[in-house]
Amino acid sequence: MDYPDRSRTIGSALSEWAAGTPDAIALRCAGRTTDWKTYDHHATQVANGLAAMGFEKGDRIAYLGKNADRACELLMGAARAGMVLVPIIWRLAPAEIAFILKDCEAAALFVEPLFEGQEYDGPRVIMDERFDAWRDAQSDAPVKIPVETGDVFLQLYTSGTTGMPKGVMLTHRNATVLRPIMQDSGIGWFTSEPGESVIHAMPFGHIAGVGTITGAVNGGQQAIIHTEFDPAALIRDVQVHKAKWCFLVPAALQIMLDHPDAQDADFSNLEGMAYGASPIPLDLLKRGVERLKCDFAQMYGMTETYGTVVALAPEDHLPGREHVMRSAGKALPSVELKILDENGNPLPPGEIGEIAIKGPTTMAGYWNRPEETARALSDDGWLRTGDAGIMDEEGYLFIQDRIKDMIISGGENVYPAEVESAIYGHPDIADVAVIGVPDAKWGEAVKAVIVRRPGSDLDEATVIAHARAKIAGFKCPKSVDFIDALPRNPSGKILRRELRAPYWEGQERQVN
Repeated sequence: MDYPDRSRTIGSALSEWAAGTPDAIALRCAGRTTDWKTYDHHATQVANGLAAMGFEKGDRIAYLGKNADRACELLMGAARAGMVLVPIIWRLAPAEIAFILKDCEAAALFVEPLFEGQEYDGPRVIMDERFDAWRDAQSDAPVKIPVETGDVFLQLYTSGTTGMPKGVMLTHRNATVLRPIMQDSGIGWFTSEPGESVIHAMPFGHIAGVGTITGAVNGGQQAIIHTEFDPAALIRDVQVHKAKWCFLVPAALQIMLDHPDAQDADFSNLEGMAYGASPIPLDLLKRGVERLKCDFAQMYGMTETYGTVVALAPEDHLPGREHVMRSAGKALPSVELKILDENGNPLPPGEIGEIAIKGPTTMAGYWNRPEETARALSDDGWLRTGDAGIMDEEGYLFIQDRIKDMIISGGENVYPAEVESAIYGHPDIADVAVIGVPDAKWGEAVKAVIVRRPGSDLDEATVIAHARAKIAGFKCPKSVDFIDALPRNPSGKILRRELRAPYWEGQERQVN
């Protein structure tokens, strides 16, 4: 089915809410509130200020800092000036930050005081009262720079779990095209109503974080901004500010549910909890549904698709739907999916292959990486995700893992996420990762790396027996190691590469 393109620039969306609901609160952060009229006014001042600094349409403006209302104003001002904001995840190491600043050719760096020491040769503005003074000194005349929906306004860098991170170029159309399609399709749970509140707790340099902000501007919602994920603050704001929706990665959802404040909290204001960005154990999902008693929706997508392109609807989280609760859901309207074999040929339902996606939110490409763009994005718009998955007869997509993380043991394909899900349900396990290690007989053997819950004396035999009761024997771990914490990147993804490295030292290949 063809859908009319009703996308718009993100700056025009902001102007619409400023005109229609000028006094309604748009941003709530650190005790400050900003209404739509002021938000729009500040974005215009920022746009004029960037132009006055000599920057032009298409220039990259970097932001290094935590979630903040000032960062939102910078994003919207750069977009209104036709420039491209490059938010950098603040947890990155200095060398990684320096790489991104150089790679994106940043014209300026806007940086929080906490990170003021980061080396950078160009103009810099500190994101505190000095930013406010700079902004307020700028003209508020209408911005004359022409901006089209196909223009890039956001450049996010991939996590870099393998190789150097790549700059994903995202357009105004990517950010705004999906909401009217969802409304036309009657999928109300996907689009919060104007005036409702959403919590912005995921990092601004991640699509799950900045996407919450652009989504709120597109839909007219109040964004309750948390500097970083804080379970106590999230639980408080659901109750005090009547937050309706929130997006969390599974690890954050578990931390929130385990927090002492969650035991007696009143979550009745919360209408929906969206989750995604990594596989979720079924036991954790069922626990969340039971405790929060709100709509749950899984969101599957990636930076290259401006976030969600596949979703598991709330009705698929009800009792009796356990057979699909392990899935990522179905393709959203306007999105196409297929599963490809190693040669790029489509596979029938039920067979594992690489997930390919085609839809209106697909990136414009990788910044200054034409060869990598060509490998990922076909001429007719199909994006090869690097994720392994299965699609069933009904169109439900089951994510198996990253293609590169697949373990081949005795000729059988084993996907770590499936094994992790089976192991996770044990009450003495706080966290788990599964990797392949060298094995003289089988090529690779499955190993579980586990973080015990405090006070537990869980042993290897118990873990293996627990897994064997749930999954096929060849998928079960042959060995178990126990560590204090799993290595994760700033986006929260497990760094299997670091876990694997000691076991593969001295091997000619990282796979047998």
